[in-house]
Amino acid sequence: MIKLSENVQRIAPSATMAIDARAKAMKAAGEDVIGLAAGEPDFPTPPHIVEAAKAALDAGFTKYTPAAGIAELRAAWADKIGRERGVTYKPNQLIVSAGGKQAVYNVVHALAGAGDEVIIPAPYWVSYSDMAKAVGATPVILQTRVEDEFKLRPEALRAAITPRTRLLILCSPSNPTGSVYTADELAALAEVLIETGVPVLSDEVYDALVYDRPFVSIVSVNPHMYELTVIAGAVSKAYSMTGWRIGFAAGPQHVIDACADLQSHTTSGPNSIAQKAALAAITGDQSMVEVMRQEFDRRRRYMVGRLKAIRGLACFEPTGAFYAFPDVSSTFGQRYDGQVIQGSMDFCRLLLEYEKLALVPGSAFGNDRHVRLSYAASMAQIEEALNRLERFVERID
Repeated sequence: MIKLSENVQRIAPSATMAIDARAKAMKAAGEDVIGLAAGEPDFPTPPHIVEAAKAALDAGFTKYTPAAGIAELRAAWADKIGRERGVTYKPNQLIVSAGGKQAVYNVVHALAGAGDEVIIPAPYWVSYSDMAKAVGATPVILQTRVEDEFKLRPEALRAAITPRTRLLILCSPSNPTGSVYTADELAALAEVLIETGVPVLSDEVYDALVYDRPFVSIVSVNPHMYELTVIAGAVSKAYSMTGWRIGFAAGPQHVIDACADLQSHTTSGPNSIAQKAALAAITGDQSMVEVMRQEFDRRRRYMVGRLKAIRGLACFEPTGAFYAFPDVSSTFGQRYDGQVIQGSMDFCRLLLEYEKLALVPGSAFGNDRHVRLSYAASMAQIEEALNRLERFVERID
């Protein structure tokens, strides 16, 4: 048998993608499955973005692009994020990638390697830890508390930093918790990073989806963070363009150059047509973004209210993204149809089997007490999903 590399053997498949694929397979087989596992808006891509893609096709824009992305898209994105965050980025300080996931992986690969440590607050997006493992680094997982809104405290960050620390990965608004850091909270973390010289990869893919409080980037809270911050983002969530696969990273020139060199030897430039669509997204009419945000907010309030009313469940009030992250640990040790629920994986497995409802176990995010639900689905689906969840919990004894 051909031997796999140690780095590849250290990683696991994405739990969110696996569960979503299982739910879709069941649905294709004729089962009445509701999937709230994947983080994918149910809205169509806005028409003017689709039209830009059609125009690019008609114009024959179907050839290779520069590895780091087309110049006009890099310039537009640099202008947008710089304007919104109060800092200045040149186009060559930004790289366009095949989705936000590739942008994040490029940065992790560029900054960490064998023997290094990458600090990751938990709960975390499922891919962070495995990305660190894939480059040979060690993920240092720091558990956060619901009492702190699942946010990393500066004293915990300081205690975790060692001579081998190469990177902190921070996600705000957070997947999976929906928590959003305030300016003061980010400033306190920034002080530690400036003192120690540790850079941060700030995953800001949900920056347009905040409720009850403004979005703040860590790059904006202290002038010294400009040289220590790499921002990652995408058009996937705010513009409902998940399948278009266009993301970006922005930061210090030498880091972006390294990411571009890496990308030139892996995927080369991202899809040419999708880049033209992304350009239309970030430079064109933004009204649909607000329409979606308001609808997500309506669904958020409904979902959280319903979750809090279910016997034995507790739910943190998310203020960003489109996820709820309820605590289901009160069901652990109890039985459903004679089967013991020993953790979030059992909870989700039984829920999918008996109620045809697909959620993501919290164990995939580094917190086994919780499960993740996405409210990036229609209100009708959310209502029925919560009916099924409530029925499931009521039958646990």
